[in-house]
Amino acid sequence: MKKLLSILLCIMLACSMTIFAGGKKEAAAENQNVTIKWALWDWESTAYYKPLIEAYEAANPNVKIEYLDLGSTDYMTMLSIQLTGGDDSIDVVTIKDIPGYNNLVKAGQLVDLNPYIKSSGIDTSLYGGTPEQISVNNALYGLPFRSDFWIIYYNKALFDKAGVPYPTNDMTFDEYDAIARKMTSGSGAEKVYGTHYHTWRSAVQLFGILDGKNTIVGGTYDFLKPYYERILKQQDDGICQSYAALKTTSTHYSGVFYNNSVAMMNMGSWFIATQIAKVKSGESKSSQWGLVKYPHASGVKPGTTLGTITSVGVSSASKKQAAALDFVKFVSGPQGASILAKTGTIPAIMSDDVIKTISGTPGFPSDAASAEALKTYKTYLEMPLHEKAGEIEVVLNASTIIL
Repeated sequence: MKKLLSILLCIMLACSMTIFAGGKKEAAAENQNVTIKWALWDWESTAYYKPLIEAYEAANPNVKIEYLDLGSTDYMTMLSIQLTGGDDSIDVVTIKDIPGYNNLVKAGQLVDLNPYIKSSGIDTSLYGGTPEQISVNNALYGLPFRSDFWIIYYNKALFDKAGVPYPTNDMTFDEYDAIARKMTSGSGAEKVYGTHYHTWRSAVQLFGILDGKNTIVGGTYDFLKPYYERILKQQDDGICQSYAALKTTSTHYSGVFYNNSVAMMNMGSWFIATQIAKVKSGESKSSQWGLVKYPHASGVKPGTTLGTITSVGVSSASKKQAAALDFVKFVSGPQGASILAKTGTIPAIMSDDVIKTISGTPGFPSDAASAEALKTYKTYLEMPLHEKAGEIEVVLNASTIIL
């Protein structure tokens, strides 16, 4: 019996040493060189990919990032095909839109990030409520790293000429309507419209979800009626151009702003860089311009707005998930946000430093109110997460023709 116990103790000791040695080997492997592949689109024309990779590799010399450019036209389709085929070479996934995100989640092709978010101390409150909007059964499969949101662009020269105070960062819809009416003047080629709405359905319909009481995927749409009625009334009164006129002439929103024919315009933050560039080239005559926050419903906090996101996630087939998760944390975190801002791109995290970087861009309006306009309180997604998002989008676009 004593001999048997001695043999068993020796075996147990040997197993323990083997397990300990195996653990040391796994830990050592994590510190060895690793290459992770990042699926994305339009490498050559996108300013922020290269600086993000260079910054991460500089801080993590044992990691090399390779990119896989799947093109922008059919990106989500191409990505899904590769992942469905069991491609375990893709580690980090760029997620272009909400319908595509939904498809990847349903196919089980993305890793739930919540355990890593909790263990690594990622503060999801920095994303303005977006993670909660794209969570599925309490699981989160992507972290936003870039974002665009809607703001109001206005022509300072036209306001100065009319003697009307500039719009502010705290306007209700009623106040916005009143300012637009004051700013409408002239006729024919000299006509100045108080406001402008592009032909996208989002330019009108999404006013209706800013109170947080309704959603465009809820199945009922009577809540949109007051907003349609308001803008139809503005059309009838000549405060804005009609949808029919804009559609038949294929008028682009940038043209009417460049030509000093509108006093205010609701548009996405993506237009900031374009407006700066066109003023510099002389194409835009609206050289004196400013920004303010989106108008809001009564009782809703200023800075409540609408937006779109681009996210990053980790492929569930990846064999290098630990390294991929760390890269996702970097790209979507404050460091990545700072890098995006320096390229003129709006990141998902709008910290004071990021806002300072963007508002410090040559050509950005110099007034404090324009910089303040970049601070959002809550951003609702233009298209919420829903399994029938694509079909709903078609119906909502068709309803815009009513205008």
